[in-house]
Amino acid sequence: MLLGLTFGKLAPDAVRLIGECDFGRASHVNIPIAVLIWLMIYPMMLKIDFGGLKGVFAKPKGLLVTLFVNWLVKPFSMALLGWIFISTLFGRIFGWIPPETAGNYVAGLIILAAAPCTAMVFVWSYLTDGDGPYTLAQVAINDLIMVFAFAPIVMLLVGVTGVHIPAQVLLTSVVVFIVIPLLGGWLSRVWLLRVKGAEWFDQRFLPAFRPVTIMALLATLTLIFAFQADNITSHWLHVVLLAVPILLQVYFNSALAYGLMRFFRVRHDVATPGALIGASNFFELAVAVAITLFGPTSPAALAAVVGVLVEVPVMLSVGTVCIRTRDWYQRALPAQS
Repeated sequence: MLLGLTFGKLAPDAVRLIGECDFGRASHVNIPIAVLIWLMIYPMMLKIDFGGLKGVFAKPKGLLVTLFVNWLVKPFSMALLGWIFISTLFGRIFGWIPPETAGNYVAGLIILAAAPCTAMVFVWSYLTDGDGPYTLAQVAINDLIMVFAFAPIVMLLVGVTGVHIPAQVLLTSVVVFIVIPLLGGWLSRVWLLRVKGAEWFDQRFLPAFRPVTIMALLATLTLIFAFQADNITSHWLHVVLLAVPILLQVYFNSALAYGLMRFFRVRHDVATPGALIGASNFFELAVAVAITLFGPTSPAALAAVVGVLVEVPVMLSVGTVCIRTRDWYQRALPAQS
C-alpha cells in the first residue's frame, strides 16, 4: 500500500500510462490488472476437485449460511448503509460529499460487497484453524455463483442509486476477470491430471504457483494504490467517511454468519472461516471492475480501495473474536461435535 502511494505520487505519468493500457478502447479493461487477477484466481481453481464437493453438500448447513450472507445480505446491506451514510448523512445533510461523487462512492461500495472474498479466505481459514477442504469448497461455489450473480446484482443495486453502468462493459468485466481464470484453471486441472498424473500435479505443478500468486497479490495492491494516490492523499476525509459503512457492514455480516452457524450447530472449524468469508470481499476484483466501469482514478474505484484499507485489520479482529469465543460457541453443539 505504501509502495503504491509512493509510486503514484513520485511517478504520476508512469501510473497514468499503466492505467491507459486497455485491451481496447471499447473494452475499458486494464491489461496489467487483468493479468494479475488471472494469476491470483487461476492457481486457486487448479486446487479445486469439483468431484469432491459432494462431501460439502452432505453437510450443507455451513455452506448455506455462507451463501445466504454473501448473496442475500451483504450486497443489499452495503447498498442500504451506503445510502444512509454516504448519500444522505455525509452528503445531503452535512454536505461533506458532493451528490454526484456520493453516488459514485455508493456504486463502488456495492461493487465491493457483491464480490465475495477468494484469495485471502485461505489465509483467514489457516489463522483460525478452519477446515481447509470445506473452506476451499465454499470459495469454489461462491466463485461459480459469482459468474452468474455478480453482474445482475451490481446492475440492480447501482441502478437504484441513479448511477448508469454500461451493461456491455460490466459483462466484459465478468468474462475477463472471473470466467476466463475460472475456466482456465478447471480445464488445466482436468487436462494435466490426465496427462501427467496426480503426483506430478500435486508435488511439482501446484507448488510452482505459490510465489506467483503472492507476487500477483502484492503487485495488484501496489498498482491500485498507485492509481488512487492523489485521491487518498487529497480526499483523506472521504476515505475516513467511506470506512464507516464498510466497518459496520463487515462486523454486522461476520456476527450474523457466526451467530447463524452456532444456531444451526455447525462445527466451529467451519463456522469461523464461514464468518470471515461472509464478511470479507474480493477487493482486487472489485477494484478491477470499478476501474473498468468508471476509470482508475474514479471515486468508485477509491471506495473499493478503502475496502482494502479496512479489511485486513478488521478481519484479524473478527478472527481473534472467533478464536476467543470457541468454548462459548461449542457449548451449543452436540457432544459428538
